[in-house]
Amino acid sequence: MLKNTQNPSESTLLRPTTRDLARVAGVSRATVDRVLNGREGVKKKTVDKVNAAIAEIGFVRNLAAANLAKSRTYRFLFVLPHSGEQFLGEILRHIHEAQTVFSADMVTTTVRHVDQNDPFKIAAVLASISTETFDGVAIMAPETPQVRDAIQRLQERGVHTLPFISNQAPVRDQWVGIDNHAAGATAGTLMGRFLSGRPGKLVVIADSILSRASLERRSGFDAVINADFPHLDALPSLETYGAQDRANRIVSETFRHQSDIVGIYILASEAGGPLSAIANVLPSQRCVIIAHERTPCTVNALIDGTVDALVTQDPGHLVRSAVRKLRALTDGRSTLQSQEKIRVEIVMKTNL
Repeated sequence: MLKNTQNPSESTLLRPTTRDLARVAGVSRATVDRVLNGREGVKKKTVDKVNAAIAEIGFVRNLAAANLAKSRTYRFLFVLPHSGEQFLGEILRHIHEAQTVFSADMVTTTVRHVDQNDPFKIAAVLASISTETFDGVAIMAPETPQVRDAIQRLQERGVHTLPFISNQAPVRDQWVGIDNHAAGATAGTLMGRFLSGRPGKLVVIADSILSRASLERRSGFDAVINADFPHLDALPSLETYGAQDRANRIVSETFRHQSDIVGIYILASEAGGPLSAIANVLPSQRCVIIAHERTPCTVNALIDGTVDALVTQDPGHLVRSAVRKLRALTDGRSTLQSQEKIRVEIVMKTNL
């Protein structure tokens, strides 16, 4: 940083300006502007000189001022599934909230819904996006070859992409969501400790075990149960595909054919359907129930004692982090890793 030379008695440090950068690099301010904005017509030798001067004086560009001067806007799209009730509703609420929160930063957020069970339609939606319509896209969709290829082509067109809530493989180490293996392991630890040595079988309920998030949660859950609680037997996953009729049927069949069920793990983000199905068949003997995500449904289940604990992630933090990361990708900057880490949280009736 540069010292204030106007008043040597003051120790205030001033932020280096483009004028300082031009002086140290030995070029004009117009050249500095072309380098900072990635414009053509500048020799590599000159670009190297400007970059060396940036490192020497600690120049940090005031992007907010530069964007304001150029009327720069950021256009971000959230691609979300049609299905999903209360948790998705919380995500949508915070996306609309972000439209206001980030308005001073010239950020606009748009939502487009897709059928999560139709990878070809998801790929078609992604194929329709270009830099003329959006600068960045946060994508919440199952990982399939069609979607994976569509994301790659989207990047080739210059649109920044960000896996959202970890249903895709990270793109260049960039994604937004909790560590789902750790979330599943946390659920396994809670289950084992709540049961306190009581042996028996565990029912595991998912929307679809084919999603990356479900696979990782199941893997973390099994790892803890098998290692630390060998007296518990986790049954194969039940898949509801988000359909209440199917949830009712497979839960009913499981309780009819399995005895000694002592715990239920709902690893899906939407617990309403499975909880409704469980209510119809739950035996008089108490089962421990662990679920995911804080929604009106799961909060009520905590309050009435149906659910023992929730393993959650903050939907507001998810959305704000996605916006910040997309903006940083658009500007060619990095984000503060500690700020963007989504924490695995435990919610019980006592800390609602």
